Amino acid sequence: MQMAFAIPEYEPPDFEAEPMASAPPARIAPAPARGIAPDGFHATSNFPEYVKLPGGRWALARESRMDCVLVVRDRDVEAVEMRSLQAGDPVVVGRTENGEEGIYVHTDGFPNLNAGRRDKFAFRTRGTRETPFSRSYDELYDLLRYERASGGYVVWVLGPAVAFDHDSRRAMQELIRRGYCQALLAGNALATHDLEAAAFRTGLGQDIYTQELRPLGHYHHLDILNKARRFGSIRRTLEELGLTDGIMHACEEKGVPYVLAGSIRDDGPLPEVIADVYAAQDAMRVHARKATTVIALATQLHTIAFGNMTPSYKVLPNGSVRPVYFYIVDMSEFSADKLANRGSFQNVPILTNVQDFLINLFNNLARE
Repeated sequence: MQMAFAIPEYEPPDFEAEPMASAPPARIAPAPARGIAPDGFHATSNFPEYVKLPGGRWALARESRMDCVLVVRDRDVEAVEMRSLQAGDPVVVGRTENGEEGIYVHTDGFPNLNAGRRDKFAFRTRGTRETPFSRSYDELYDLLRYERASGGYVVWVLGPAVAFDHDSRRAMQELIRRGYCQALLAGNALATHDLEAAAFRTGLGQDIYTQELRPLGHYHHLDILNKARRFGSIRRTLEELGLTDGIMHACEEKGVPYVLAGSIRDDGPLPEVIADVYAAQDAMRVHARKATTVIALATQLHTIAFGNMTPSYKVLPNGSVRPVYFYIVDMSEFSADKLANRGSFQNVPILTNVQDFLINLFNNLARE
């Protein structure tokens, strides 16, 4: 199939031109103690950030994220969560972003991503309920085909609504099986209700196809949690109960890693749920470092959390730089705006219910 999609080219800063050419090397100060940054530390954004090292070389932070500090290691620059600092770590110090202190935040690395916006003032520049999303869908179809063909890393962030409908659950299952998902992030609820659907064909006691309430259906998710805790893992639960469909089954079948981050609200929880919030963040960060495309469906808190740890760019093994695409799918404009207000400006909203989105997406990608 001929794919029209092409990754936008990255335009690095011109460090040979002034004022960058005469910018001083960045100041470095040791972390005074474990988990504590020196005063005046530089905090990262999700844009490409460069640090001028002693000797004059500008180094790009290769695996950045928002709200980290920059640590210089072996003539490289690493974005490190403040809590992960060790005493004596060489931390970049400076609060300016245009080279004055040897730090440059590059916000225009992918100018062709905004090529359609030629005027300084324009209407309807952000997606709302009034926006026709056909072009967003078309671009996403091509992007996902490109990612699968080129070995990209597509991360899905799922809310439990995905498992509450027979058709959306099946669509997500098939997307995983067909190679359009390299990692899945969710909470206890998504996995629990997916297993409930596999065992009882209900979601919180409601039939996932007819939406009718089943007698004593409110016990179903508690029963599946209890069984999973008895068996000790999701994989063992699937095997012991003979469950052969669903999102978690597809992940286990295809070896797709998943991270289930715990919540104060959790029932059970499932054995794989990570109760320590910082351990969960570290596990999610593994996939943020690898992500080339993120698709977040109907889960505001997980979306914002992962959005804040996902940079707007990725440095590939050959040294080239590409954008990281971030789609947020929700019925509410609030969720998409909330993420943008937390600094993740690159997110593309598609305002619809996740059932329609997934079925539409799968039906198009299945034409192969």
